[in-house]
Amino acid sequence: MISLKRIYTIVGLVIAIAVLSVVAFTTWYTVDESEQAVILTFGKVEEGITEPGLNFKLPWPIQSVEKLSKETFSLQFGFEEKDGEIVDFEDETKMITGDENIVLADLVVQWKITDPGKYLFNADNPREILRDATSASLRSIIGSSEIDDALTSGKAEIEAEVRDLLVTLVEKYDIGISVLGVKLQDVELPNDEVRQAFTQVTDARETMNTKINEANKYKNQKENEAKGEVEAIRSRAKGEKAARIETARGSVAVFNELYNEYKNNPEITRQRLVLETLEQVLPGTEIYIMNDDGNTMKYFPIRPLENNQPKAEEQTKEEGSGNQ
Repeated sequence: MISLKRIYTIVGLVIAIAVLSVVAFTTWYTVDESEQAVILTFGKVEEGITEPGLNFKLPWPIQSVEKLSKETFSLQFGFEEKDGEIVDFEDETKMITGDENIVLADLVVQWKITDPGKYLFNADNPREILRDATSASLRSIIGSSEIDDALTSGKAEIEAEVRDLLVTLVEKYDIGISVLGVKLQDVELPNDEVRQAFTQVTDARETMNTKINEANKYKNQKENEAKGEVEAIRSRAKGEKAARIETARGSVAVFNELYNEYKNNPEITRQRLVLETLEQVLPGTEIYIMNDDGNTMKYFPIRPLENNQPKAEEQTKEEGSGNQ
């Protein structure tokens, strides 16, 4: 029979081998490039490991390792894609806008684990907390937006506001998650009748905007034409001003010359002015210069002499050419 001492020796040997095996297999671990790890000492978080490679620790049960992925995850809110088919969850996506209209809105949240210790131990289900925070953020922003913004040009602004609010909530919950991006997938009306009514309103608004643009274009055209007319009137006014100034200068020069002649020969100048004035006031009238001494009226017919003067000049020229 095997002695009791030998049995104890064999048992002790087996225990020693088991302990050495546990120590050998639990004192080292590897971290892949797509993983991150956290060291636990008696269940308490010690440090995080993000660099890939071979690492060592104290044997189990003193220290243990928890590994998590470093990949970027996608949270699909309001729908789920299974086997290439999309399943919508209308109860999640139905919400009320700030102007009391109902819309269906779903989105995708890109997130990743940035603090494994907090992700593992600060909450029982961080993914569920992220989903609830996403729902609260989206409903809050949609609830303060108008339906036109949610359905048309305001989507980008809504996405940015949802992301900011979601980041704030996740940081407040401190669950070791970072939100990388938020993308609205679909924002639509709940049924065909509402969609048709909204389309009609949108078409009417587009027509209104077109008419406003055409009116503004016509207004700008008329304003430009009016500005052109104003410039033309100003140019004509400047030209007329310059012409009148030059005319006035010419009149002043004529007056000065006339005044100088008047100072030299007052009587002759006065008679000349009288005759020129009569010519202007009574054009085409026969003018006579008369000298009456009380007995017989004598006159000097100026106009007949003027009419006969060209004939006399022609006769003088002909006589001169004949004498040659």
